[in-house]
Amino acid sequence: MASTTRYTASVVGGGMGGKLSLDALQASGRYDLLAAADLREDVRRALAERYPGIRLYPDHGAMFADCPTDVVCVSTYPPSHRQVTLDALDLLPLKGILVEKPLGDTAAAGRDILRAIEAHGLPLAVPHGLLKTRHGEEILARVHGGEIGALELVEIECGRWDIINAGIHWLNYVVNLLPDDPPAWVMALAEASTRTYRDGMQVETTAITYVQTRDGVRAVMHTGDEVLVRRPNKTTLFRLVGTRGVIEFWAWESAYRLMNPAYPEGHTFEVPRYPESAHQRHLEALADQIDAGAPDYRIAASSLTALELCEGAYLSSAQRCKVTLPLAEFIAPEEPEWSPGKPYGGVGGGRDGRKLT
Repeated sequence: MASTTRYTASVVGGGMGGKLSLDALQASGRYDLLAAADLREDVRRALAERYPGIRLYPDHGAMFADCPTDVVCVSTYPPSHRQVTLDALDLLPLKGILVEKPLGDTAAAGRDILRAIEAHGLPLAVPHGLLKTRHGEEILARVHGGEIGALELVEIECGRWDIINAGIHWLNYVVNLLPDDPPAWVMALAEASTRTYRDGMQVETTAITYVQTRDGVRAVMHTGDEVLVRRPNKTTLFRLVGTRGVIEFWAWESAYRLMNPAYPEGHTFEVPRYPESAHQRHLEALADQIDAGAPDYRIAASSLTALELCEGAYLSSAQRCKVTLPLAEFIAPEEPEWSPGKPYGGVGGGRDGRKLT
């Protein structure tokens, strides 16, 4: 029987992520939405109209002091996630917490956040929506069940988006496709000719990100302002290539195409959506963790790995090197005086590639 225990909740941040949490909390039978905080007066006015009766505060400290809640959703600008989360852990008698993705603006901040929450033994939600869609779950189950054989290659084409704001979702899904085969390294090239910014971050005009796992599975992700997605009317394309078949899907579109021995000509599955939003499903899973007194950090750990890949991709492009994981142990090498593609003059050391063993 489903639990009917309700928990009080508040949200820090009234932007896009904050509204996703506010809408989900308001729609859920597991929560009583009490309050929200945002630095901007115009945002607070808009929240007052959208969520009648909610208490509103100009900063999270004032809200924590005046309106403590069982659950807090940290939905602010990523560079502030660490401080807001640590303040919530220090000032509130929390039963659970949601921290938006990316966990932090850097992998180090993300690690600090996760370690602090684990030290408190608190249930945690990191709302990667694709993991809580019905088609996303079905695809994971088919891949893990071996319906396309051993997964060997993931290709991602994503237009009008970038590594940190969208790639964090896509790379998180890759990590969840391969739960027993962690990434070993990432290489990337990101060019910034148009000086594009998005969601408060400087981002690439075009980028290619290449990930290899410890067992040799490859993931190749193409992001940027202008990406040729090779399917009509699609802005994002995933292609999962296994030894016995292929799955293709289109990010948030609730459908996928499977080609394998059971469907040699390929079959498109149209998948009914859940009645609840993915955000609400994450929050209700958080409530279930609280009920059971059993924190589950698997999604948070995969989110941190995805953040390491995003940061590693930008670092790889900036320093022209392969970035190994875990990122905390990576030391950037000095760039060698060597220009691939140029004639070798017979001096300057090096090794003969014809004699490698």
